[in-house]
Amino acid sequence: MKVKMFDESHEKDLETAINNFLNNLNGDIIDIKYSVAISVFGEEQVYCFTAMVIYS
Repeated sequence: MKVKMFDESHEKDLETAINNFLNNLNGDIIDIKYSVAISVFGEEQVYCFTAMVIYS
């Protein structure tokens, strides 16, 4: 079993990164965990979109 971590500031970038990884994956996907974190820096909201692909 292996994992691949993804961390992007925009959801479309995360989608692209995961799709690129899956297109080249020579194995089976076991699970994908997804999370969004939001923080405030001054008057700006900062988003962090992360995913962990568990595969074999």
